[in-house]
This record gives sequence, C-alpha cells and structure tokens, in this order.
Amino acid sequence: MGQLFTPQILASRQIMNIRLFFVLLLGTLPLTTLLSDEGMWTFNAPPREVLKQRHQFEIADSWLEKARLASVRFNNGGSGSFVSPEGLILTNHHIGADALQKLSLSGRNLIRDGFLARSRAEELPCPDLELNVLMSIEDVTEKVRSSLAPGLSPAEAAAARRAAMAKIESDSLQASKLRSDVVTLYQGGAYHLYRYKKFTDVRLVMAPESGIASFGGDNDNFEFPRYCLDFCFFRAYENGQPVKPPSYFKLAATAPAEGDLVFVTGHPGTTNRLETLAKLIHRRDHFHPYTLARLRAMEAALERFSFALPENSTLAATDLHRVANARKAFTGQYNGLLNPAILRVKEQQEEGLKKAAQGNETALAAWRAIAIAQAKLGSFEKLHLLIERGDAFFSELFTIARTIVRLTEELPKPSGKRLREYRDSNLESLKFQLFSPAPIHPALEIAKLEASLAFLAEQLGGDNNITKIALGGETPPVRARDLVHQSKLADPAERKRLVEGGAQAIHASTDSMIRLARDIDEQARALRKRYEEEVEEPERQAYDAIAKVRFQLQGDKVAPDATFTLRLAFGLVKGYRVDDADLPFQTTFNGLYERHKKMQGKPPFELPQRWLEKKEKLKGNCPMVFVSTADTIGGNSGSPVINRHGELVGLNFDRNRHGLVRNFVYTEEQARHISVHAHGILEALETAYNAQTLAREFAGR
Repeated sequence: MGQLFTPQILASRQIMNIRLFFVLLLGTLPLTTLLSDEGMWTFNAPPREVLKQRHQFEIADSWLEKARLASVRFNNGGSGSFVSPEGLILTNHHIGADALQKLSLSGRNLIRDGFLARSRAEELPCPDLELNVLMSIEDVTEKVRSSLAPGLSPAEAAAARRAAMAKIESDSLQASKLRSDVVTLYQGGAYHLYRYKKFTDVRLVMAPESGIASFGGDNDNFEFPRYCLDFCFFRAYENGQPVKPPSYFKLAATAPAEGDLVFVTGHPGTTNRLETLAKLIHRRDHFHPYTLARLRAMEAALERFSFALPENSTLAATDLHRVANARKAFTGQYNGLLNPAILRVKEQQEEGLKKAAQGNETALAAWRAIAIAQAKLGSFEKLHLLIERGDAFFSELFTIARTIVRLTEELPKPSGKRLREYRDSNLESLKFQLFSPAPIHPALEIAKLEASLAFLAEQLGGDNNITKIALGGETPPVRARDLVHQSKLADPAERKRLVEGGAQAIHASTDSMIRLARDIDEQARALRKRYEEEVEEPERQAYDAIAKVRFQLQGDKVAPDATFTLRLAFGLVKGYRVDDADLPFQTTFNGLYERHKKMQGKPPFELPQRWLEKKEKLKGNCPMVFVSTADTIGGNSGSPVINRHGELVGLNFDRNRHGLVRNFVYTEEQARHISVHAHGILEALETAYNAQTLAREFAGR
C-alpha cells in the first residue's frame, strides 16, 4: 500500500478546517456558511440548502429518483449502478472479485486473466450474488419508539424493539413483496424502513485482468496518483431476460474538469462521527488494537497460503484483498484516534451539545450511560468478538454450520422473538446464501481456520474453557484439518437436508462443524444477550436522547453515520498538495506507461500482455483516474460518480491515505476519493479489448 496515515499528515490547515467545521456544527455560526462538503446524506433528506447556496445547484426530486433507481447495492459489500436499458451494471473489479473467483474453474483464472462475454449467451451466471435496488424509504421512528413502554428493563426494551422492527418488516414484505429492512440511524435517534427490489440472477459480462485492474497493487493502494482500471460489468436478469431498469446512468459526453461539482450515490458501510468521546476512546484503547492484531494474523496466514502453491494465490485472492484492505483502513483510523487534535475537536463538539442540553437531565445522563456501557463492554468484548462474532472461526464451513444450527432453533419462534438475522423478512436472502452452489476449497478453509484458532488461543490462553472446546484437545493445525475433512457441509444438498430435518437432524448430526457450532452456541448466545442488554440497548436509548438535542440544535443539517444504505455525497473535482508538490486532479494512459517504465515492470507494476501490445493504439492523453472531495468511505466501492445532469463520469474505487480519518471526522484539505474515469473505461473497451458491442451499449450508441 505504501505510506500509511500518521497523525503528522494532518497539516495545520487541516486542523483549522476541522475545528471550524465543528464550531459551525455547534451552532455558533450559520450552517449555510459551511466550508466543507461533508455528509453521506439519505435520499429522503438531501442537503438542498447547502447545494443551493454553496454550489448553486437545486436538486430536483426527479433527479433524486433517477439516481436512486439507477444505483445498485452489491449485497456482498459494495455498490454499483445500471448503465444501460438492458440491465448492464458497472462496479469495481475488486467488488466483482468474489464472483470471479467462484467462476474460476480448473484451468481458468478469471481474476488474473479477465473475462469478456462476446454475446449474451456467453455471460456467466454468478452462483450467489444478490443485488438490491432501493425502491422507497419510510420513516418508522414513532412506530418503533411507541413499542417501548416506560420503565422497561434493558432486556425488555431490547426485546420490544426487536419485535416492533420485525413486525414492521414482515408487514411491509407481505404488502409490497420487496425486501424490507428497518435501518437504525443516528445510533438510535431514528428508524427508517428501506424497501428493495432484489435481483439474484446476475451474470458476469466483462472483467479486465487483475494486472490493470489493480496496477500498483499493495504499494499504491490508498495512494494517488493512481493508474488502474478497477471496473467490472455484470448484467441483471429477471425471468430469463435482461432487466429493463426504470432508470440508468448515461455516459457523459464531457469529461469532468477541475472545479466541477460531482455526486457519488452508493452504500457507505460504517462511520463513527456521531459517537461520543467515550465510545471513540474505547475504540482507540480496545477495539482497534484487537482488530488490528487479528487482521495482521489473518493476513500473514493468507500470504503464506498464497505463496505455498501457484494455484493458491487465486483461491485466496478475495479473502486476502479484504483482510489486507481492512488492515490498512483500520491502521489509518487508529492513527486518527491517536491524534490528540481530532479527539480535542470531538470533545469540543460534545461540550457544545452538553451546553445546549443544560436542564435536560435525560440528555445529560445519556453521555454517562454510554461511558458506563463502554466500561461494561471492556470486560467481555474480546470474548464476544471471538465467539459470537466468529473471529475465532475464520471459515466458510463454520459460518454455514452456525447458520444451520441457529436457523433450526430460531424458525419455530415467532419472527419478532428470533435473532435479527433470522426474521421472516430476511429469510429468503439468508437461504439464498446458505444454499449457494459456489465451491468451497478445503485447503483454504484449513489455512484460515488454523490461523483463527491459533489467534483464539493467543487471546484467551490454552486453559480457557472456550479454547479447549474449540481445539478439542488438538493443536490448531490438526484441529483445523479434522474439522474441515470431517464435514460434509461443502455439499449444498447436505445443508438442505439438515435444515429440512430441523432440530432433530442437528442433534443427530456427527458433522464436525455442526458439532462445534452446537458445542459453543450456548456460550455464544449468552455473550450476545449480554452485549445486547448491557451495551447495545443502553447505547441506543442514550443516543436517542442525544439525537433529540442535536435535532433541536441543528435540525436535519447533519447527516447520519453510514449504515450500508444508499447515500448521496458530493464534492468538487480537485487536486491537492502533498510535501510541497501539487498533485493534478487526474491521470492518463500516458502516465500509466511512464509509471510502468519507471518501476521497470516489476510486480506489482507489471502490465498484462495486451496492454503492452496496445500501447501505441491507446489515446495517451485519455483520462484514466480522477479525484474529488466527495465524502466516501468503505462500501462506496463501485459507486457511480455523476455530474449535475445525472450523467456518469466515473466509478469510485478508493480513498487516499489522507481520507482514512474520515471514519471519525471529515476533512477536504488533502483527503480525496479516487475514481476510475468513465472515458478511460470506454477507451479500454474499444481499444484494448476490442469489445465493440459492450462499448456501444455502455456509451449508449
């Protein structure tokens, strides 16, 4: 990846910008004078006033509806968009990598070599890829709040809230036939019902080689300038025919110029900007150090596995990219939390809210309640993450086993009393993943499970009861081999047999993974119950009280934290300055070949053969990658970047290292989101790949 974020990277101008931003948030100056384009805004509460006053752009309801219906969520953790009236979808290569790996049969490496379907008949069906398109949003805050009678204990309140959310979702599913999810916003200050149309017949259309999709590899990740074409095309089908989407993004005829306003419509994963200082300190001192230790251990194990045999690198590619990317992102976040200036800003923000809440004892008590919850969490968080979240069992087979064990126990209960992931409204998506025919590779499973079992023992010690159960009296290498080889869960038919057999089949099963999931489930459920009642529910009630203060002070002028739901971000196409050097806002194909030559074509700067052969035919001055100040985060990968007219100009794929602190505070002095240029994609299709049919569809010709 190259140089990671350090606290010193925030120059004095950035600190001033951060301070001024929060002063404005605290209401000492009019909000309309905001000097930054912060915000991942919900589509039912867009920043109309800021866009109008700062950018002279009046956002129309029709513009928002078109953008919403053209935007796509990849349920495996990314974003995308419709880019033709024939269901063609554009996303990142690294978002499509999971499908590419699963479609790579013996002798065919789609990640390394790429893929192009020359006709619809050649498009490859993806085994378990679900796409979601947001159809509507409904504010159900009062419906959820009304379920909480005064005087309920945290356990009773959690149960009542869960039941209310499940009923809202179930009623919506029955009435609309759409996937229905109640989303928690402002950490519990609001609840919105999101309804999605699902697509599960998704087919791979085209992917470039990894050598150009991730040119520069780990060295250039989270850096700029960049020279990679991180894109991939899929097509959604319905009833055997390409989907006719109600909206899609047309390719812009004009490339974005420096200073142009652009928008990003995607599904950012998680931010923590509205959390209290106590919560952030807990992350700094407990959660982030633990998470980084786990990610480093898993990354090292996947690298060892990848280098052991030539074919292993393909098997581990998706897992290694996700783990390495997470490790780098968390490193940047952690260094941000170690920056005293950032925590001082958060403290000032909090003090301003507390001042506004004077006389409101419920609100003032909320900050104390969150601090108390952090103290309680610290006493069992590691166990909760290892056992209930499953960090100790980095294995697809174990995840399947746990899902089956819990599904058979949860299904007989009313939907509102089940664990959230087993509610009626989620069952179809859950079973779609559970019964996926995608191959599971035993060697990779063993390597991952061995590393995570060893991490469990390191964290808890060999004499811990959970460690003993997990290891079964064996060392991590032996236990991992036994668990994988003695399980039949790689076969979807076996999974279906167990689910259909219910609790009786689970109790009778001798499958190694089923037995392990069953043996630890009581302890795991107890940890989950404790987390929900001692941490999650008190936090939600406290954040609800704080949110009311914030709403009274600022109205809807502050966007909620990211929740992997559709959001609108905006900013200016703009270069920036680093180490006394002015970086341009975009790169070109000429720059790609100059970078390749300078680095002597050595990994990770080698180019696929076709790119060496096509050098003279490509338009050297064609833009390849550009940056803007738009507010993005993990989960935005694959998001469309559009102009004022709602036309496609780019494809978001990364942030620079200066943007890693955006989980906690937005800056725009140097932080940038990085996008593949839409015209660069078209030039690649036409010239490098001779994909004229696809190019014409993408260009709308």
